[in-house]
Amino acid sequence: MKRGSADLPLHYGTVPPWLAQRMMLLGGAIVESIVMEYGRSALLQRLSDPFWFQSLGCVLGMDWHSSGITTSVMNALKKAINKRSDELGIYVCGGRGKSSRQTPSELLEIAYKTGLNGDELVKNSKLSAKVDNTAIQDGFQLYLHSFILTQEGEWAVIQQGMNGNSRMARRYHWLSSSLRSFMEEPHTSVCGKNQGQILNLTDKLATSTQKGILELTHETPDKLMKEVSLILPRHHEVHVEDVNLKKLGAALILAHEKNVADFESLLLLEGVGPRTVQSLTLVSEVIHGTPSRFKDPARFSFAHGGKDGHPFPVPTKVYDETIEVFDKAIHQSKLGNKDKSDALKNLSKISLELEKQYTPNNYFDDWVQHERDTSYLYGGKTVMGDAKKPEKEGPKQLKLWD
Repeated sequence: MKRGSADLPLHYGTVPPWLAQRMMLLGGAIVESIVMEYGRSALLQRLSDPFWFQSLGCVLGMDWHSSGITTSVMNALKKAINKRSDELGIYVCGGRGKSSRQTPSELLEIAYKTGLNGDELVKNSKLSAKVDNTAIQDGFQLYLHSFILTQEGEWAVIQQGMNGNSRMARRYHWLSSSLRSFMEEPHTSVCGKNQGQILNLTDKLATSTQKGILELTHETPDKLMKEVSLILPRHHEVHVEDVNLKKLGAALILAHEKNVADFESLLLLEGVGPRTVQSLTLVSEVIHGTPSRFKDPARFSFAHGGKDGHPFPVPTKVYDETIEVFDKAIHQSKLGNKDKSDALKNLSKISLELEKQYTPNNYFDDWVQHERDTSYLYGGKTVMGDAKKPEKEGPKQLKLWD
């Protein structure tokens, strides 16, 4: 069953090496934390949620709304996960362009090592691509196909198509545990802007998928796809309407207001500065938050900014400290000491409690400017270069809580 899709402005270019390496390290730590805490199935469920996936891309420092999130995040996760697949029990196959065509051979190799049914996995991979590229003719041509597999045989598919005329990309998400049939309405929803009638050949019952036959010519191509709300705007800047100020404000308060600095979880993270706590809180929510927490993915760009400088440059020193804290917490958990791991988990819980009593004030634009003004202190970087010290200093302390 397809969990959904997302429409994203089409961006070109590559991820700079200084960001790609950090995305791999933090992405790997997030994946490992989820698997340790909730299991492999929970990771697949998150990957099949377009809102969660977009939030993950934002917290990793990619441009918050661009099509590049899909390619860069999956590339980072493939590198991070596959080097430790034997330990994690997770494998990532495929990718963009030529890499997508390697999916069948990669799946067969994994099946040989694990005893899974390789032919069935290859069929599932091909059918999911056929549905999105042929059975659903919505104007988007697939160019990326990623197949994420667990040692139990569960899988998720993330793939992306391009529409050159509208300069938009559309991302599609699949989850095997919800799949009834490739031809019997495999989509719970597709989130994207209604662009008129589209050809949907998966609307009615077709032949059994056990035979692996897609009898598309017997279908009635007259039904509109369902729509949900993840349609990202073309503007590069993060606007106030792009984030939930109540949720964002709670995370900022937890990190920066002195009157909450005595929380036990912060004491267990002794030596970590307020700016890093801000990032840790948002990363903690990506790991431990429920689906309702990811309706405003742009909020998570306040962890590590974006490589295009929106909402602010990537604070590499903070990014590195965040990776270090999570790596140490994971290592200690494996040794039986979960204090630091529990402290990181509690950050999202404390933020949620603060949110209940928090009324947003008009701080958003000032806070974005504050992040930009102080970016040079934290090793701020964009694809254009290093952040510079502003000629005129901004406010030293912003009042987040009246």
